[in-house]
Amino acid sequence: MRPSARVGFLALSLGVALALATALSVSLGSVSIPLGRVLDALRGAGDPQTLAIVRGLRLPRALLGLLVGGSLALSGASLQALLGNPLADPYLLGVSGGAACGTLLAVVLGAGPVALPLAALSGALLAVLLVSVGASSGGRLDRGRLLLSGVVVNAFASAILLFLLSWGDPARTRSFIFWMLGSLAGATGETVISLAAYVAVGALILIPLARSFDALMLGEETAGTLGVPIETVKRVAYLAASLLAAAAVAYAGIIGFVGLLVPHAVRLLVRGHRALLALSFLGGATLLVLADVVARTLFAPSEISVGAVTALIGAPAFLVLLRRRG
Repeated sequence: MRPSARVGFLALSLGVALALATALSVSLGSVSIPLGRVLDALRGAGDPQTLAIVRGLRLPRALLGLLVGGSLALSGASLQALLGNPLADPYLLGVSGGAACGTLLAVVLGAGPVALPLAALSGALLAVLLVSVGASSGGRLDRGRLLLSGVVVNAFASAILLFLLSWGDPARTRSFIFWMLGSLAGATGETVISLAAYVAVGALILIPLARSFDALMLGEETAGTLGVPIETVKRVAYLAASLLAAAAVAYAGIIGFVGLLVPHAVRLLVRGHRALLALSFLGGATLLVLADVVARTLFAPSEISVGAVTALIGAPAFLVLLRRRG
């Protein structure tokens, strides 16, 4: 199969899978709703209870899962290209930890729910700044030092989280711990629209950089001879990928393995980064929507953390991919 035909087939397959996952997410839960009644509710028909469940709760939650999963996978794919390291992801670079610190600090200080996303983004941007300072050498962003600096900042953020959790109000910190493990329970129409704006900005910055990512995979010296503005690309890509990850953490907590596993799996099937970025977004969206269905239905009416589900799926799957790659 020609590369273009393969990419088209994969895109179509993932698009269908995402549509089916979204339908399952809206239909299944502590109260199952037949697909016909779901479609009626989406058109504004049906009884008030079904309308409230479908349009007020489950549809925003499915859309938020789609955007969060896609954001994490797109961010992970970009960071892996930027660092030339298939094991890079937003968590390792300190972005997720910084966003969580900002959110928890706002909770401890008694901030309202409107301020939490802003606090998360502020914490993530501070982490990005610290990592960039640690990785800069002679005005250049060193790719090797970037990963090491991210690990150090992430460890520092974890220490701050533990300190704040010990110091804060027990009732608030308990709810924060559940959020920190990953949850889409706070989905509303407003959060979906807000996150969609961040996703649009990040995607519009990162996807046009696909050719530069292809060149960077050949080495920085080769990329420079091909006319790639290396330092500009690295800094812009790092900031945009961090913005995507921070926005995802702000609305859904820390969800692991999506930004690591999905781009790694897609890279086994396609080579060019334009296709890799787009397919990673679709794959991440599908994975997280399905993981949320499992989180809501496995022990219904109780709900488990969607981050726990992605870890349970992602860890064994990633080990299998590593063995195949070897």
